[in-house]
Amino acid sequence: MSLENYQAIAESIALLLYPHAEVVVHDLRTQTVVHIANNISKRSLGDDSAIAEDLDDLLGGAKLGPYEKLNWNGQKVRSISTVLRDEQGDARHLMCINLDLSVLENARHALEAFFQMGRLVEQPQALFRDDWQERINTFMHAWLKARHLSLQTMQMGDKRSLVQALHAEGAFEGRSGVDYVANVLNMGRATVYKYLKALKG
Repeated sequence: MSLENYQAIAESIALLLYPHAEVVVHDLRTQTVVHIANNISKRSLGDDSAIAEDLDDLLGGAKLGPYEKLNWNGQKVRSISTVLRDEQGDARHLMCINLDLSVLENARHALEAFFQMGRLVEQPQALFRDDWQERINTFMHAWLKARHLSLQTMQMGDKRSLVQALHAEGAFEGRSGVDYVANVLNMGRATVYKYLKALKG
C-alpha cells in the first residue's frame, strides 16, 4: 500500500476521534515523520522518529501497545503503533495513534467527586417518615429484581402480579397509591382498580 493510502487512513481515524486523537506515520527507512493528522504533539514533518534502533525485535508483531506516555502539556496520552508492510512483507512504515486522555480523566474525577458516598447524610426521618412513594419504589424494584424483570420488559401478566403483591404490602391504603402505581407501570387507573377489585371479590 502506498504512503498516500496510509495518509488517507490516518486522516480518517483522526477525523473520527477529533479532536482527541493524533495519527502519526513514520517512515522506517528514513526514521522520519512523514505524516501527522490532527497534530497534538507539536511534532513536525521530517522530525526524527526517535524509534529505537533495536525495533527489529518488536516488528514481528502487527501492533505495539496500547501503552501510555506523557504529552508536551503534561497530559496522559494512550498510544498504539501498527507496523505497515509492503507487498514483500517488509516493514516500511509505522502508524501511531495517540489518544489524549485528559477529557476522560477529567470526567472520571468529576464523577468520582459527584458520587462520593462520604458526603451523603442519612435521610431525615422526621421529614420522610411517611414517604409511601419510596416504600412502593423499594418493594417494586426488589420484586422486579427477584424475577429478573424491569419496568420496560414487563408483560400485562407481570403487572397484574405486581399489583397483587403491592396490595398485599398495603401500597394502596393511601388515596394516591393507585394513581402513582398506574403512572409508574404505564397503565390506566381503571386497570389497576380492576385488578384490585378481583382481589377483593
